[in-house]
Order: sequence, then structure tokens, then C-alpha cells
Amino acid sequence: MRFEQGNIILFLSAAAVLGVFFIFAARARRRALEKFAQKDLLVDLGAQVDFKRRRFKTIVLYLGILFCLFALLRPQWGFKWEKVKRQGLDIIIALDTSKSMLASDIKPSRLERAKLALGDFAGHLNGDRIGLVAFAGSAFLECPLTVDYEGFLLALKDVDTNTVPRGGTSISGAIREAIKSFPPGETKYKVLIIITDGEDHEGDALSAAKAAKKEGIAVFCIGIGTSQGELIFAPKDDGTKEFLKDAQGNAVKTRLDEDQLEKIALAADGAYLRAGAIHFGLDELYKEKISGMEKHELEGRMNKHYEERFQIFLLLGLILILLEMITGDVKQ
Repeated sequence: MRFEQGNIILFLSAAAVLGVFFIFAARARRRALEKFAQKDLLVDLGAQVDFKRRRFKTIVLYLGILFCLFALLRPQWGFKWEKVKRQGLDIIIALDTSKSMLASDIKPSRLERAKLALGDFAGHLNGDRIGLVAFAGSAFLECPLTVDYEGFLLALKDVDTNTVPRGGTSISGAIREAIKSFPPGETKYKVLIIITDGEDHEGDALSAAKAAKKEGIAVFCIGIGTSQGELIFAPKDDGTKEFLKDAQGNAVKTRLDEDQLEKIALAADGAYLRAGAIHFGLDELYKEKISGMEKHELEGRMNKHYEERFQIFLLLGLILILLEMITGDVKQ
């Protein structure tokens, strides 16, 4: 036997409290009667009362309430195996890990804000598979498509600007790595979400987006940063930070390139969304654009379905309570 709800210890505690209540109630009634009349008069008054029946009524009521309380625990025994089918999409997140993502125009930094939003996003998924590609000057699959959202979050936690050793930003490399990471042979059910500031230093991102479209991949872009731009604080080996500088010694300023990201998204039948400091936009993107897409059946699994037995105890409890109500305690 197993219990779906509640705790058996709480049930035993309630049973003990109920028993103590009945005992104290009986004693309180006896003291009240003693105050009401003298002992000799009580004998005459109680001559018509069948105390055995009264005791029987008390026990029946107590058991009836106990059975009803026990039913609340939802006792179960016996089970059958059921195949649970899941439908969902394959979603790969391409996360920019280049140095420009250290900019703090979106607090605490572009990269950290993106990771926080992705953590919330993964926590709301139900059935969709999710994967992670980290990219800078090149791209790597950090987490293959999975429904193990905890595993995805562990991979996400380890991502930083040192994950991809090659500097720069190659959005085309991220798209091509994602194309390779989707299951071959399917021409739909596939979604790529690129989170970046849009600064593309190498490759042809538009050509890569068109290649993704041919593979049935809808590409959505989330731009993070501000058009005004921000200087980049890069950490040093001693733990301090300094402005990132170019080869000429000038401080590097990074800006959000929305025009580039809009073109990439449109080339692959997707959409562009700008991340805000408070509302990042992943949830809105999923609800408004992605959730309505056609889903495919993913690998099912076998679940144990336990048989509910609370009805037995609830019925017994109600019968006992009804019996107590119709049972008299007056001698015939």
C-alpha cells in the first residue's frame, strides 16, 4: 500500500488527538451532569439511558471519522503500466559567449542576464527537447537535445567567456553547428534561438540562416544590449577588471546590431526580439511564436499507474457515521 497524499504520521497524530477529544468530552459531560443534579437523582434520570449503546455510538463515530481521514491520504495498491506519449519541439539555444557579452549595459552583464533567463525558460518547458550551443569565434555543442532539463541547466551553469577559446563572434558558425545537432531527416519541428548582441565578425550569417531554412529550422534571434553601446570590462588574472582594448590600445565599445539579427531571423522564417532588462523575452517568444508550431511525437515512456482505493475507506466512514446517527441510546 502507498499513499498519494499526506503523511501517515499526520494521520496518526489526528487519530490520537481525536481519541483524546472523545475521552475529554465524555468526562466533561459527566462533570456537567454532576453539577446539574444530585447523585441519587442522576441514577433515576439515567435509568432510561442505554450506556452500552451510547458507548457503541461513540466508538462507531470515532471509527467513521478515522476512515474518512484515512481516505484523504489516498491509499493505493495494485498498478498497471501505461505508455505516456510526449509531443514537443526540438529547441537549440545558441548562446554568444564572446567578450562583448561581458558588457554591463544589461545588468549584471549581457551573458549573466541571458543565463538567468535561460534558467527560467528551461524550468517552464514541458515535453520539448532542449540543447545548448556556445559560440564565439567558433561554436561547440555544450548540451545535446534532451528532456533532462536539470542536465541542460548544469551545462548552462558552466558556460562563460572562456568556454570557446577562439575569440570573435561567428553567428554563422553557431547556426551551422546547430544544423548538425538536430536529428537528420526531419524538415520541421526544429527551432534555433540565437542570443547575441549581433556583432558578427566572420562568416556569412545570412547564408547560414538560409541553409537552416532548407533544413526546416525556424531561426529566432534575441538581441541583448543597447544601441548606444557599452565599454567592456574584462577580468584580469589577479581578479581585477580593466577595459578591453584593441590592437591600437583603444577601449573597445560594443553595440547591439539589431539590423543584422532581423535579417537573419527573416531569412529563416523566424522573428527578432530585443531583450529588456526586466523582461528578457524568451517566455513571450515561446508563447507567441513557438508554442503554436507543429510538434512531433517524441519517444514515449512507461509509467506505473496505481489504482486508487480511497473510495473504500470513504464509503466505510460514511456508513459508520450514518449508523451512529440512526442508532438510539434510549432503552425501549
